[in-house]
Amino acid sequence: MSMNRFTVEETNLMSVYSEGGKREVMENINAAMPYMDGDMRELAKRTLSKVDGLTENEYAELAIFAADEV
Repeated sequence: MSMNRFTVEETNLMSVYSEGGKREVMENINAAMPYMDGDMRELAKRTLSKVDGLTENEYAELAIFAADEV
């Protein structure tokens, strides 16, 4: 199950920048990265690499899961 690949921090980060699909969340995180501190930027990079590995369907399942946790 793809949910377990993400930490709580990664899921929270995605829920903050999530609007629409996989491409939008990746664009939003990338746009915010210059304003993040070092630790946050590392979290963002790790999250992006994991999101990039998901299919749109896997991401859609994950996005619903993340939204329920907010």
